[in-house]
Amino acid sequence: MTAAIDLYFSFRSPYSYMAAQFTAALEEDFDATVHLRPVLPLAIREPEFFRSGNLDRVRYILIDWERRAEMLGLPHGWPSPDPVVQDFETFTVPEEQPYIHRLSRLGVEAERRGRGVAFAAAVSRLIFGGAQGWDEGDKLAEAVASAGLNLQDMEATVGDGADHATEVEANQAAQLAAGHSGVPLFVYNDEPFFGQDRMDTLRWRLTKDGLSRSQEGA
Repeated sequence: MTAAIDLYFSFRSPYSYMAAQFTAALEEDFDATVHLRPVLPLAIREPEFFRSGNLDRVRYILIDWERRAEMLGLPHGWPSPDPVVQDFETFTVPEEQPYIHRLSRLGVEAERRGRGVAFAAAVSRLIFGGAQGWDEGDKLAEAVASAGLNLQDMEATVGDGADHATEVEANQAAQLAAGHSGVPLFVYNDEPFFGQDRMDTLRWRLTKDGLSRSQEGA
């Protein structure tokens, strides 16, 4: 029986980007299907997170993610533009956010079309892979096409985004119920695995549960 795994994912998270690049291999190696569950980043959900008490943590992340990406052999560069409009001196977040809501809702639509993981991998690679102006021209459309989807058709379906926004909110509630608010968060059999660096632990669990494809017929 194929196992179901939920991946709570933010299009502003560099660690989500890294996890997405290896999620397809997870599905190939195990009898499991990963479902993309887009959530909004903490900058939108909890703006107070970026107040003085957490700034050292933020600075650490900005250093750590790049070395992690380099270690994994992934292209990397902080997004331009940032999916979340934010002042990096004051860390304030304005109400107007032209990118992150659109990306999250498109992620919901991609999952509904059965291409959520592929969409997350391609689009996050465009955003965090060092490209300047990822939102310009046909760059996003080409990334979406590489995931087997059509951006124009998806956006027509999303429309005003109300239905997709409701699903993003439901994902956020389910994520908290699973026991963690961070991303990327994999949840398998009600067990949370937080962070790109816990994918090996998830693999261990799946192997222990007899879901490794290499064990088939053994």
